[in-house]
Amino acid sequence: MNRSRIRPIAVSLAAAAALLLTACGGGGDENGGKKSESPRVRKSEAAGSDRPEMSLPSDVSLVFDKVNVTDPDQAAAMGNARKFVRAIRHGITKQDVDDPAYKFYSESRSPAQAYAKDQIEQRVDRGFSISGEMRFSRTKVSPAENEKSAVVSFCSDSSKLYSKEVKTEKVHRTEPSISDYNSWQVLMTPAKNSEGPWRAQKVRVEEKAVECR
Repeated sequence: MNRSRIRPIAVSLAAAAALLLTACGGGGDENGGKKSESPRVRKSEAAGSDRPEMSLPSDVSLVFDKVNVTDPDQAAAMGNARKFVRAIRHGITKQDVDDPAYKFYSESRSPAQAYAKDQIEQRVDRGFSISGEMRFSRTKVSPAENEKSAVVSFCSDSSKLYSKEVKTEKVHRTEPSISDYNSWQVLMTPAKNSEGPWRAQKVRVEEKAVECR
């Protein structure tokens, strides 16, 4: 996407990899791995848990690939990882660095929450919103080393997502490039009790990911 490119929050990829790449095995969307021993969906996941509203403007669309995750906990982790990503875009379109959506889907004062705020803040400070379509593919869910958390990985394609000036609503369209493709890993953690939702704890974003093109 460009367009006055907003760079991800400064993170040591080596350090992030050490934190996130402790996941075991491959994706959690097939029948090959063992299921979690906590098969029941958390009450808050089923009931909605007073989730914040996250509608996007008519000119903004996020498209996620369809993934069959049979384990309820991993499905909840994947769903909320996607909502975390959506919450960042919601904050950008609302021009609100303290938007409640990203705070709901990330752990308080966590690296993930800092990342979300940074992404929103960079755009707000420069007077930009977004317009267009962002696509997500190759989603996988893996149990983390502690077997309680989960790592949700996926690719993003921003080749049709553009920066839009807030004051003039001018959309800055650019030609697609490798810079539009990123590889994500989001460490999701469950609530300490069965009443809370899965939330993002850490985020690793690798820019110009050739494997995502």
